Amino acid sequence: MISSEIRPAVVMTLVLTFATGVVYPLAVTGIAQVFPHQAGGSLVVRDGAVRGSALIGQAFAGRRYFHPRPSAAGTGYDAAASGGSNYGPTDERMLERVREAAARLQQQHPGRPIPADLVTASGSGLDPHVTPAGADFQVARVAEARGMAEEAVRALVARHTEGRQLGVLGEARVNVLSLNLALDAHGS
Repeated sequence: MISSEIRPAVVMTLVLTFATGVVYPLAVTGIAQVFPHQAGGSLVVRDGAVRGSALIGQAFAGRRYFHPRPSAAGTGYDAAASGGSNYGPTDERMLERVREAAARLQQQHPGRPIPADLVTASGSGLDPHVTPAGADFQVARVAEARGMAEEAVRALVARHTEGRQLGVLGEARVNVLSLNLALDAHGS
């Protein structure tokens, strides 16, 4: 009686160990070979050097660059410490951080409504995108700093605006790294 109960348990343990420990990892590795760019971290390479990942936000400073969403990951854009702040919408620390960011942005563009993504961090703290409204908010600053016409900068933003995935998933977004690299390539 005991052996009739133990045998199926041992067989299932061996089958599942083989399936999840050998078959599944080999299948995932095989699929990764079909998509090497994505499997390698979607690294962005320019002039033979890795400039970043299309999937992970990074800090950009200065008026010449579009700035990403604020980061709550570690000390900021720390991929090893990915995660949100876990502050609720009524947490005073969260409200203070949003007020400070909004005040800074309001100094740059008095009277303009500030897109929410420019003052709030994403859930991972590493979002590489801003909304089209977030990019548009920054156009005047970047154009002035680079000595470019605002229309030329807006055209670059439009070219780097990605639509919904599969036409229905997510929202339109602008990858900040690719936009800033395009600005640098523009030479202004």
